[in-house]
Amino acid sequence: MTATIFTDYLNALGVPHTAGYSDRAFRAMPFKSLFGFSRLMQSYGVPSEAWQVTDKAQLTTIPPPFLAREGGRFVIVRSFGRDAAGATTVNFCCYGRNITLPLERFTEQWDGTVLLSYPDASSREPDFARHRFNEIMTGVKRWVLIICTALLIVWGVVTAGLYRNISTICLTLVNLAGIAVTWLLILKSQKVHSASADRICGIIEQHGCDTVLEQKASSFYGIFSWSEVGITYFGVSTAILLLFPGEIHTLALINGCCLPFTLWSILYQKFRIHTWCTLCVTTQILLWLQFFCFLFGGWWSTGIWPLRLSLIPITATYAAVLMAVNRVMTFIKERTASSQ
Repeated sequence: MTATIFTDYLNALGVPHTAGYSDRAFRAMPFKSLFGFSRLMQSYGVPSEAWQVTDKAQLTTIPPPFLAREGGRFVIVRSFGRDAAGATTVNFCCYGRNITLPLERFTEQWDGTVLLSYPDASSREPDFARHRFNEIMTGVKRWVLIICTALLIVWGVVTAGLYRNISTICLTLVNLAGIAVTWLLILKSQKVHSASADRICGIIEQHGCDTVLEQKASSFYGIFSWSEVGITYFGVSTAILLLFPGEIHTLALINGCCLPFTLWSILYQKFRIHTWCTLCVTTQILLWLQFFCFLFGGWWSTGIWPLRLSLIPITATYAAVLMAVNRVMTFIKERTASSQ
Protein backbone atom coordinates (compact mmCIF):
# COMPACT_ATOMS: atom_id res chain seq x y z
CA MET A 1 0.00 0.00 0.00
CA THR A 2 1.09 3.57 -0.61
CA ALA A 3 2.71 5.30 2.38
CA THR A 4 0.31 7.78 3.98
CA ILE A 5 0.84 11.44 4.72
CA PHE A 6 0.34 10.60 8.40
CA THR A 7 3.47 8.42 8.39
CA ASP A 8 5.37 11.14 6.54
CA TYR A 9 4.24 13.66 9.16
CA LEU A 10 5.44 11.43 12.00
CA ASN A 11 8.81 11.12 10.23
CA ALA A 12 9.06 14.89 9.91
CA LEU A 13 8.28 15.33 13.61
CA GLY A 14 10.68 12.57 14.68
CA VAL A 15 7.98 10.61 16.52
CA PRO A 16 8.95 6.91 16.99
CA HIS A 17 6.52 4.74 15.01
CA THR A 18 6.19 1.79 12.64
CA ALA A 19 4.96 2.36 9.12
CA GLY A 20 2.57 -0.60 9.07
CA TYR A 21 0.61 0.27 12.23
CA SER A 22 0.57 4.02 11.58
CA ASP A 23 -0.60 3.65 7.99
CA ARG A 24 -3.41 1.32 9.08
CA ALA A 25 -4.43 3.74 11.83
CA PHE A 26 -4.60 6.60 9.34
CA ARG A 27 -6.60 4.62 6.80
CA ALA A 28 -9.07 3.68 9.54
CA MET A 29 -9.88 7.37 10.13
CA PRO A 30 -13.50 7.89 9.03
CA PHE A 31 -12.86 11.48 7.93
CA LYS A 32 -9.52 12.82 6.69
CA SER A 33 -9.73 16.21 8.39
CA LEU A 34 -7.51 18.32 10.62
CA PHE A 35 -9.67 17.27 13.54
CA GLY A 36 -9.07 13.62 12.66
CA PHE A 37 -5.34 14.27 12.38
CA SER A 38 -5.38 15.98 15.77
CA ARG A 39 -7.20 13.08 17.44
CA LEU A 40 -4.85 10.55 15.92
CA MET A 41 -1.80 12.57 16.96
CA GLN A 42 -3.18 12.72 20.48
CA SER A 43 -3.17 8.90 20.65
CA TYR A 44 0.58 9.12 19.94
CA GLY A 45 1.07 11.54 22.83
CA VAL A 46 1.48 14.52 20.52
CA PRO A 47 -0.69 17.55 21.35
CA SER A 48 -1.78 19.47 18.26
CA GLU A 49 -3.75 22.56 17.41
CA ALA A 50 -5.33 23.77 14.18
CA TRP A 51 -5.26 27.37 13.02
CA GLN A 52 -6.99 29.36 10.33
CA VAL A 53 -4.55 32.00 9.09
CA THR A 54 -6.31 35.02 7.61
CA ASP A 55 -3.16 36.80 6.49
CA LYS A 56 -1.36 34.39 4.15
CA ALA A 57 1.71 36.59 4.24
CA GLN A 58 2.30 35.22 7.76
CA LEU A 59 3.00 31.71 6.43
CA THR A 60 6.77 32.04 6.79
CA THR A 61 6.39 32.95 10.48
CA ILE A 62 4.94 29.52 11.28
CA PRO A 63 7.67 27.15 12.51
CA PRO A 64 7.91 24.01 10.33
CA PRO A 65 7.20 21.19 10.08
CA PHE A 66 3.45 21.60 10.02
CA LEU A 67 0.48 20.24 8.12
CA ALA A 68 -1.34 22.45 5.62
CA ARG A 69 -4.02 22.09 2.96
CA GLU A 70 -2.78 23.17 -0.45
CA GLY A 71 -4.61 22.63 -3.73
CA GLY A 72 -7.28 20.53 -2.00
CA ARG A 73 -4.74 18.09 -0.53
CA PHE A 74 -2.82 17.80 2.74
CA VAL A 75 0.91 18.56 2.52
CA ILE A 76 3.73 18.74 5.05
CA VAL A 77 5.61 22.05 4.97
CA ARG A 78 9.18 21.12 5.87
CA SER A 79 11.08 24.38 5.47
CA PHE A 80 11.41 27.71 3.70
CA GLY A 81 14.29 28.61 1.44
CA ARG A 82 15.53 30.86 -1.33
CA ASP A 83 15.83 30.27 -5.05
CA ALA A 84 18.69 31.49 -7.27
CA ALA A 85 17.03 34.90 -7.61
CA GLY A 86 16.63 35.25 -3.86
CA ALA A 87 12.86 34.74 -3.83
CA THR A 88 11.30 32.80 -0.94
CA THR A 89 10.36 29.18 -1.64
CA VAL A 90 8.27 26.60 0.24
CA ASN A 91 9.66 23.09 0.57
CA PHE A 92 6.93 20.56 1.28
CA CYS A 93 6.16 16.86 1.07
CA CYS A 94 3.13 15.49 -0.76
CA TYR A 95 2.46 11.73 -0.86
CA GLY A 96 6.11 10.89 -0.37
CA ARG A 97 7.37 13.41 -2.96
CA ASN A 98 9.46 16.44 -1.96
CA ILE A 99 8.33 19.55 -3.87
CA THR A 100 9.59 23.13 -3.90
CA LEU A 101 7.37 26.00 -5.04
CA PRO A 102 7.71 29.78 -4.98
CA LEU A 103 5.99 31.28 -1.94
CA GLU A 104 3.48 33.22 -4.06
CA ARG A 105 2.42 30.14 -6.00
CA PHE A 106 2.05 28.07 -2.84
CA THR A 107 -0.04 30.66 -1.01
CA GLU A 108 -2.37 30.98 -4.01
CA GLN A 109 -3.42 27.34 -3.52
CA TRP A 110 -3.18 27.28 0.29
CA ASP A 111 -6.54 27.66 2.06
CA GLY A 112 -4.99 29.16 5.21
CA THR A 113 -5.44 26.13 7.50
CA VAL A 114 -2.50 24.59 9.36
CA LEU A 115 -2.01 21.94 12.01
CA LEU A 116 0.83 22.48 14.47
CA SER A 117 2.03 19.53 16.57
CA TYR A 118 4.28 19.55 19.64
CA PRO A 119 5.94 16.17 20.31
CA ASP A 120 8.10 15.58 23.37
CA ALA A 121 10.37 12.78 24.60
CA SER A 122 7.41 10.60 25.62
CA SER A 123 5.61 10.86 22.28
CA ARG A 124 5.48 7.56 20.43
CA GLU A 125 3.20 5.07 18.75
CA PRO A 126 0.92 3.08 21.09
CA ASP A 127 2.61 -0.25 21.96
CA PHE A 128 5.57 0.86 19.88
CA ALA A 129 8.05 -1.73 21.27
CA ARG A 130 5.91 -4.70 20.21
CA HIS A 131 5.14 -3.23 16.80
CA ARG A 132 8.82 -2.45 16.25
CA PHE A 133 9.83 -6.00 17.18
CA ASN A 134 7.29 -7.41 14.72
CA GLU A 135 8.59 -5.05 12.03
CA ILE A 136 12.19 -6.20 12.63
CA MET A 137 11.18 -9.86 12.50
CA THR A 138 9.35 -9.24 9.24
CA GLY A 139 12.56 -7.82 7.81
CA VAL A 140 14.54 -10.81 9.14
CA LYS A 141 12.09 -13.22 7.51
CA ARG A 142 12.47 -11.37 4.22
CA TRP A 143 16.24 -11.71 4.30
CA VAL A 144 16.05 -15.38 5.29
CA LEU A 145 13.79 -15.94 2.28
CA ILE A 146 16.20 -14.09 -0.04
CA ILE A 147 19.27 -15.96 1.24
CA CYS A 148 17.60 -19.39 1.09
CA THR A 149 16.28 -18.71 -2.40
CA ALA A 150 19.74 -17.62 -3.57
CA LEU A 151 21.30 -20.77 -2.13
CA LEU A 152 18.72 -22.96 -3.85
CA ILE A 153 19.35 -21.23 -7.18
CA VAL A 154 23.12 -21.66 -6.86
CA TRP A 155 22.63 -25.31 -5.89
CA GLY A 156 20.37 -25.85 -8.89
CA VAL A 157 22.81 -24.18 -11.30
CA VAL A 158 25.67 -26.36 -10.02
CA THR A 159 23.84 -29.69 -9.88
CA ALA A 160 22.16 -29.12 -13.27
CA GLY A 161 25.50 -28.19 -14.81
CA LEU A 162 24.18 -24.92 -16.16
CA TYR A 163 27.45 -23.19 -15.34
CA ARG A 164 29.20 -25.16 -18.12
CA ASN A 165 27.49 -23.27 -20.95
CA ILE A 166 27.38 -19.49 -21.37
CA SER A 167 23.91 -19.73 -22.95
CA THR A 168 22.40 -21.51 -19.92
CA ILE A 169 24.07 -19.05 -17.55
CA CYS A 170 22.57 -16.13 -19.50
CA LEU A 171 19.24 -17.94 -19.68
CA THR A 172 19.15 -18.35 -15.91
CA LEU A 173 19.91 -14.67 -15.39
CA VAL A 174 17.22 -13.63 -17.89
CA ASN A 175 14.67 -15.86 -16.15
CA LEU A 176 15.50 -14.36 -12.75
CA ALA A 177 15.24 -10.86 -14.21
CA GLY A 178 11.87 -11.85 -15.68
CA ILE A 179 10.61 -12.97 -12.27
CA ALA A 180 11.69 -9.65 -10.74
CA VAL A 181 10.12 -7.52 -13.48
CA THR A 182 6.83 -9.42 -13.56
CA TRP A 183 6.68 -9.31 -9.76
CA LEU A 184 6.85 -5.52 -9.97
CA LEU A 185 4.06 -5.70 -12.56
CA ILE A 186 2.01 -7.75 -10.10
CA LEU A 187 2.54 -5.07 -7.45
CA LYS A 188 1.49 -2.32 -9.86
CA SER A 189 -1.62 -4.21 -10.93
CA GLN A 190 -2.54 -4.76 -7.27
CA LYS A 191 -1.89 -1.04 -6.58
CA VAL A 192 0.76 -1.93 -4.00
CA HIS A 193 3.31 0.84 -3.48
CA SER A 194 6.80 -0.04 -4.68
CA ALA A 195 9.51 2.59 -5.03
CA SER A 196 11.41 0.33 -7.45
CA ALA A 197 8.37 -0.15 -9.68
CA ASP A 198 7.64 3.58 -9.67
CA ARG A 199 11.21 4.46 -10.63
CA ILE A 200 11.33 1.93 -13.47
CA CYS A 201 7.89 2.85 -14.77
CA GLY A 202 8.89 6.49 -15.06
CA ILE A 203 11.88 5.78 -17.34
CA ILE A 204 9.94 5.82 -20.63
CA GLU A 205 6.73 7.58 -19.64
CA GLN A 206 5.48 8.86 -16.28
CA HIS A 207 2.46 6.82 -15.09
CA GLY A 208 2.62 4.79 -18.31
CA CYS A 209 2.48 1.48 -16.45
CA ASP A 210 -0.64 2.52 -14.54
CA THR A 211 -2.38 3.59 -17.76
CA VAL A 212 -1.57 0.34 -19.58
CA LEU A 213 -2.51 -1.88 -16.64
CA GLU A 214 -5.93 -0.18 -16.43
CA GLN A 215 -6.78 -1.28 -20.00
CA LYS A 216 -9.02 -4.28 -20.60
CA ALA A 217 -6.27 -5.70 -22.79
CA SER A 218 -4.03 -6.04 -19.72
CA SER A 219 -5.89 -9.27 -18.94
CA PHE A 220 -7.00 -12.29 -20.93
CA TYR A 221 -10.74 -11.64 -21.29
CA GLY A 222 -10.81 -10.61 -17.62
CA ILE A 223 -9.91 -14.16 -16.52
CA PHE A 224 -6.30 -13.57 -15.53
CA SER A 225 -3.90 -10.67 -16.01
CA TRP A 226 -0.86 -10.79 -18.27
CA SER A 227 1.30 -9.94 -15.25
CA GLU A 228 0.11 -13.21 -13.68
CA VAL A 229 0.96 -15.02 -16.91
CA GLY A 230 4.40 -13.41 -16.92
CA ILE A 231 5.43 -14.36 -13.41
CA THR A 232 4.08 -17.88 -13.98
CA TYR A 233 6.03 -18.24 -17.21
CA PHE A 234 9.36 -17.05 -15.84
CA GLY A 235 8.90 -18.84 -12.51
CA VAL A 236 8.04 -22.24 -13.99
CA SER A 237 10.72 -21.87 -16.69
CA THR A 238 13.34 -21.22 -14.01
CA ALA A 239 12.22 -24.23 -11.95
CA ILE A 240 12.25 -26.58 -14.96
CA LEU A 241 15.66 -25.30 -16.09
CA LEU A 242 17.14 -25.91 -12.63
CA LEU A 243 15.43 -29.23 -11.89
CA PHE A 244 15.11 -30.77 -15.34
CA PRO A 245 17.87 -29.25 -17.54
CA GLY A 246 17.28 -31.95 -20.15
CA GLU A 247 13.99 -30.24 -21.03
CA ILE A 248 15.72 -27.07 -22.25
CA HIS A 249 14.65 -27.87 -25.84
CA THR A 250 11.02 -27.90 -24.73
CA LEU A 251 11.54 -24.57 -22.99
CA ALA A 252 12.94 -23.17 -26.23
CA LEU A 253 9.81 -24.25 -28.11
CA ILE A 254 7.50 -22.70 -25.49
CA ASN A 255 9.52 -19.48 -25.63
CA GLY A 256 9.07 -19.37 -29.40
CA CYS A 257 5.30 -19.68 -28.97
CA CYS A 258 5.36 -16.58 -26.72
CA LEU A 259 7.11 -14.28 -29.19
CA PRO A 260 4.01 -13.32 -31.25
CA PHE A 261 2.53 -11.91 -28.02
CA THR A 262 5.49 -9.55 -27.68
CA LEU A 263 4.77 -8.05 -31.10
CA TRP A 264 1.08 -7.60 -30.26
CA SER A 265 1.94 -5.93 -26.95
CA ILE A 266 4.35 -3.43 -28.51
CA LEU A 267 1.99 -2.59 -31.39
CA TYR A 268 -0.95 -2.20 -28.98
CA GLN A 269 0.94 0.26 -26.80
CA LYS A 270 2.25 2.26 -29.76
CA PHE A 271 -0.80 2.48 -32.02
CA ARG A 272 -3.82 1.75 -29.81
CA ILE A 273 -3.31 3.53 -26.49
CA HIS A 274 -0.20 5.59 -27.40
CA THR A 275 1.28 4.93 -23.96
CA TRP A 276 4.33 2.95 -22.93
CA CYS A 277 4.59 0.68 -19.91
CA THR A 278 8.30 0.36 -19.11
CA LEU A 279 7.83 -2.88 -17.18
CA CYS A 280 5.77 -4.38 -20.02
CA VAL A 281 8.36 -3.40 -22.63
CA THR A 282 11.12 -4.82 -20.43
CA THR A 283 9.22 -8.11 -20.22
CA GLN A 284 8.99 -8.31 -24.02
CA ILE A 285 12.73 -7.60 -24.30
CA LEU A 286 13.48 -10.39 -21.82
CA LEU A 287 11.42 -12.85 -23.87
CA TRP A 288 13.51 -12.01 -26.95
CA LEU A 289 16.72 -12.28 -24.93
CA GLN A 290 15.55 -15.76 -23.95
CA PHE A 291 15.05 -16.59 -27.60
CA PHE A 292 18.58 -15.51 -28.50
CA CYS A 293 19.99 -17.52 -25.57
CA PHE A 294 18.24 -20.61 -26.94
CA LEU A 295 19.27 -19.80 -30.51
CA PHE A 296 22.96 -19.12 -29.95
CA GLY A 297 23.19 -21.97 -27.45
CA GLY A 298 22.13 -24.38 -30.20
CA TRP A 299 19.00 -25.49 -28.39
CA TRP A 300 16.84 -24.75 -31.43
CA SER A 301 18.96 -26.72 -33.89
CA THR A 302 18.58 -30.15 -32.30
CA GLY A 303 16.28 -31.85 -29.83
CA ILE A 304 13.03 -29.98 -30.50
CA TRP A 305 11.65 -32.17 -33.29
CA PRO A 306 9.91 -34.51 -33.01
CA LEU A 307 7.93 -33.10 -30.12
CA ARG A 308 8.59 -34.74 -26.79
CA LEU A 309 5.86 -36.34 -24.70
CA SER A 310 7.15 -34.24 -21.78
CA LEU A 311 5.59 -31.19 -23.47
CA ILE A 312 2.22 -32.28 -22.06
CA PRO A 313 3.12 -32.32 -18.32
CA ILE A 314 5.23 -29.18 -18.72
CA THR A 315 2.34 -27.32 -20.33
CA ALA A 316 0.05 -28.62 -17.59
CA THR A 317 2.50 -27.27 -15.01
CA TYR A 318 2.35 -23.80 -16.52
CA ALA A 319 -1.45 -23.94 -16.54
CA ALA A 320 -1.73 -25.26 -12.98
CA VAL A 321 0.65 -22.65 -11.56
CA LEU A 322 -1.14 -19.89 -13.48
CA MET A 323 -4.50 -20.94 -12.03
CA ALA A 324 -2.97 -21.03 -8.53
CA VAL A 325 -1.44 -17.56 -8.94
CA ASN A 326 -4.74 -16.24 -10.27
CA ARG A 327 -6.66 -17.67 -7.31
CA VAL A 328 -4.23 -16.06 -4.86
CA MET A 329 -4.48 -12.67 -6.60
CA THR A 330 -8.27 -12.90 -6.72
CA PHE A 331 -8.39 -13.76 -3.00
CA ILE A 332 -6.18 -10.76 -2.18
CA LYS A 333 -8.37 -8.43 -4.25
CA GLU A 334 -11.54 -9.71 -2.57
CA ARG A 335 -10.07 -9.36 0.92
CA THR A 336 -8.84 -5.84 0.14
CA ALA A 337 -12.22 -4.82 -1.25
CA SER A 338 -14.13 -6.23 1.73
CA SER A 339 -11.86 -4.42 4.22
CA GLN A 340 -12.44 -1.00 2.65
